[in-house]
Amino acid sequence: MKPNYLLSNQFKKIGWIIFVPSMILGLLFVIFQFQPKFLDIKVFAILDSSNAPWDSWVNFCTVTHTNAIDEIIGILLIISSFFIAFSKEKNEDEFISKIRLESLLWATYVNYAILIVSILFVYGGSFFWVLVFNIFTILLFFIIRFNWVIRKSKKIAKNEK
Repeated sequence: MKPNYLLSNQFKKIGWIIFVPSMILGLLFVIFQFQPKFLDIKVFAILDSSNAPWDSWVNFCTVTHTNAIDEIIGILLIISSFFIAFSKEKNEDEFISKIRLESLLWATYVNYAILIVSILFVYGGSFFWVLVFNIFTILLFFIIRFNWVIRKSKKIAKNEK
């Protein structure tokens, strides 16, 4: 018997319920710098610096003041994307497993191709944003391609009937 490391299909629904509002909040944060005042809090930081960690001013294991909206959005997007990407389909079979693997490989290739292009042609603070978005894109590319191929294969099967 082959072990299956996928989550139950119910996690996919939970993932979508969390993903949609998280994406909307993320877009509000990125486009309009949305930062609710009630999320201005003190947090524990393992590493805190105003610039790059290798610069002269760095604090280790300290309490710092920040607006936690970006951390909340990031965690919610990662968890929801993980739930969507790694939950079983209702009818999980070998064909779905093959599509899942091919989509994961495709997403990895595309993600790193974009990262290489960005390393070559994006500089300064803009590159920081490329890295931030890169945290989420591999799962997003996987979800988009996997669902597109599944939908396309269902249409083909429907037309053959």
